[in-house]
This record gives sequence, structure tokens and C-alpha cells, in this order.
Amino acid sequence: MTLSIENLGKMIIEHRGTLGVRAAAKEIGISPATLSRVENGNVPDLATFAKICEWLGEDPNRFLGMQPTRKPTETASVQFRKKDATHIDTATALGGMILKAQEALRDRENL
Repeated sequence: MTLSIENLGKMIIEHRGTLGVRAAAKEIGISPATLSRVENGNVPDLATFAKICEWLGEDPNRFLGMQPTRKPTETASVQFRKKDATHIDTATALGGMILKAQEALRDRENL
């Protein structure tokens, strides 16, 4: 579902509820004047738009008519002991397998 950029101000007002403009602006990380302008229908600059979307919990792509971004998949990490308990060839092979498995999962999600 695409959200209209014109509704951004209304969404902000609804989200902040009884929270004042100054307090909401502080939470978002923008000036109260900027927040007030956006609430009154002005389109924010890109940095402000990103901060507001994060505060609202909305994916910016939904306002732009694009597919929402996927949440990043968890990445695997491998830790080996400092001792020579694992041969370098084994460690390299394990690392390669893990990378291939992550790649296969990403490919499967894109189907």
C-alpha cells in the first residue's frame, strides 16, 4: 500500500498524540519549526523525511510508491579459537559454505 506524502503531516499529528510539537521534534531530532511546517503540509528535505519516517516506524519507500525494503537478514559469524585447532583450509571451506548458504537464502527470498 502506498502512503501519500500529503498525509505525512496528519500521520505525525496522530502519532504524537498529546505530545507537544517541541517534545516530538526533540524525539525526532529536528527543530520544532520544521516539524510544524511538515505538519502543515510542507514536504520536508530528505534528511528530515528519513528521521520522521524512522520516528513513525514507516518505510520511506511506501511514501514514494516503491516496494517496502526487506529487513536485513541476520548474518552469520564464525569465531575460531586462537590456537591452531582448525586447519586454515578447513576454516576457509567453512567460511565459503556459510557465505554460499547466506547467498542461497537471499536468492530464495527474491523468488
